[in-house]
Amino acid sequence: MRGKGKIFLIIWAVLMTLIAGVLVGFEVMRIVGKSSLDSKSATTAPVMSQSEYYTETANKGSAWQDDWVEYKGEVFDYNEDIITFLIMGIDKNDEIVTKVNEGTDGGQADALFLLVLNPHDQTINIIGINRNTMTDVDVYDDYGRYQTTVEAQISLQHGFGNGMEESCEYQVKAVSNFLHQLPIHGYAAINMSAIPTINDQVGGVDVVVLEDLTKFDKSLVKGARVHLEGKTAFHYVKSRDIYVPQSNNTRLERQRQYINSFINAARVMCRENNNAAVELFTSISNKMVTNISADEISYLAPYLTSYKFKMDDIITIDGETEKNGKYEEFYADEESLYETLIDVFYEKVDNRG
Repeated sequence: MRGKGKIFLIIWAVLMTLIAGVLVGFEVMRIVGKSSLDSKSATTAPVMSQSEYYTETANKGSAWQDDWVEYKGEVFDYNEDIITFLIMGIDKNDEIVTKVNEGTDGGQADALFLLVLNPHDQTINIIGINRNTMTDVDVYDDYGRYQTTVEAQISLQHGFGNGMEESCEYQVKAVSNFLHQLPIHGYAAINMSAIPTINDQVGGVDVVVLEDLTKFDKSLVKGARVHLEGKTAFHYVKSRDIYVPQSNNTRLERQRQYINSFINAARVMCRENNNAAVELFTSISNKMVTNISADEISYLAPYLTSYKFKMDDIITIDGETEKNGKYEEFYADEESLYETLIDVFYEKVDNRG
């Protein structure tokens, strides 16, 4: 269940952490931010009964609570204090995020990651969702009218809508439903075109090239030590040969490597420049759509700066990839999904009273 993540989620988490230092201390803003976050989610707890692995407990007793579930003979309580953010990497190279006509031009969500902040144990988890995951996707016509719901790759959902908040809200709904109606409190959709900007803002990133990518950039020779700048960073993080089966796996390895180097470069930058966080955030503001406000970042600031995070805390859901024509379809393993929800969002009940 433990896996590798993509760049957009880590970048967003780093950005929020860096910006936090500027906003800490505004207690009123923090109170407003907490209230705002709580009000954004359309649900209050996952509906675990959707799963075949849900156990209907016959003798619940008077102490039983509505958000408790039983799994493999143990009882778990949903952690209502957890806060989640959906980070989307949108397959668009536009320099500026712009509104598009209703239809299917909103851009696919090639990267989907759920950032999970747990105040109980002060940890950050990341759930990576395969962009080819087959799930319910709502279909809208060119006038924005709902038509039907079909089983399709989850990344397609963002394509419907206007490419702005509407598309993001559609994608949030699809991901929440896939995760048994899990509450999602905020989102950020970042265009792929932001990669060179973010990379260069920290002075570039050093890597040892893991696979031959000279098809995309002649400097990306396997085994070469390269200081990534501009479009070279873009190709190293994003490019893959779509004609090679499951080429996304090797791309994930590159992204894992890049993330580590990026974080190190960002820390150096912040030590040298007190305004680095604001400059970094501002540099991609026109390439991003988000509903996360300054009030909410202020509320989160003290926690983000102290929470523990390891690369092992990036989780993926097991499943099988099948080829359907020229497209790959990923079918998530329901038991893996259920266990992920229990592991990340629930706490064991030791005493039922």
